[in-house]
Amino acid sequence: MGDLLGVAVLGAGHMGADHIRRLDRVVSGARVAAVADVDPARAAEAVAGIAGVFTHTEAEAALDAPGVEAVLIASPGPAHEEALLAAFARGLPVLCEKPMVPDSAGALRVLEAEAGLGRRLAQIGFMRRYDAEYRRLKALLDDGRLGRPLMLHCTHRNVSSPPGFTSAMLIDSSVSHEIDAARWLLGQELTAVTVLRPRPSSGAPEGLADPQFVLFETDGGALVDVEVFVNSGFGYQVRCEAVCEAGSARIGDDHGMVVAAGGTAGTDVPQDYLVRFVDAYDREVQAWVDAVRRGTVTGPSAWDGYAAAVVAEAGVRASETGTRVDVALAPRPALYG
Repeated sequence: MGDLLGVAVLGAGHMGADHIRRLDRVVSGARVAAVADVDPARAAEAVAGIAGVFTHTEAEAALDAPGVEAVLIASPGPAHEEALLAAFARGLPVLCEKPMVPDSAGALRVLEAEAGLGRRLAQIGFMRRYDAEYRRLKALLDDGRLGRPLMLHCTHRNVSSPPGFTSAMLIDSSVSHEIDAARWLLGQELTAVTVLRPRPSSGAPEGLADPQFVLFETDGGALVDVEVFVNSGFGYQVRCEAVCEAGSARIGDDHGMVVAAGGTAGTDVPQDYLVRFVDAYDREVQAWVDAVRRGTVTGPSAWDGYAAAVVAEAGVRASETGTRVDVALAPRPALYG
């Protein structure tokens, strides 16, 4: 390994371009060695001004480019399974944006492929685990001062949904973050899901069931509810309140600058997840680079990616059928503890 970890970035869209910027300008110990995107002009734009980067239209060509020692996958979800398996075949450590794989069958194939190697190569991009507020809440729950967690109340709001966003994506794209955060915060698996749908907001596109109310049960006897509203119209808000036997704790309240003028007072509301979680993304990628340079892989595992896919799939069924759906996970391989 050279002085700087050579990273191939797969995908140069909104998320991929931001990671390319982060690797080049923010993170220490790494450099962008190659980029792959089906749109060569988009790839060229993302690496403009960065010297020595190979650009490709095929993912495997980027993995085989000179100087590549690790992979960051930021391509659309359906391309993740093939890219992960290609990285595993080359022994390359991977940071894969969520979803690890959109469907549970594909996620299980990835899980089994990595378990078959006998060592971890993949870290999954559940960046909320690196957010300062989430980490404080996790530490508070772990030290037991508030007693046993009974409930998590979660809110996930976006300004608007992108074109092509479906009712299922409210669960398997948006709520997937709450799925992982709940499992991590509580140290429990999610065992069942129920979804309730109020009358759709007038701000939602025709045919989109938005908002939705999602209720998870856990194997530790806790309940987790999530209000997901992707066309709120006013801002990007993520909040979580843990209610425990001896107290409660809430994160995600707005603490930005308050401006008072003209008889009113107000504060800015973030409009994008890259604004709200910019520090979390920075910490996540830096932690990944540091671990890879030490010869290890840490953070959310392929098991976490698989579990999120299974729970999200159950959530979509619950939303579509209006019934409570049980979550059935495969046996956990010894590699993942």
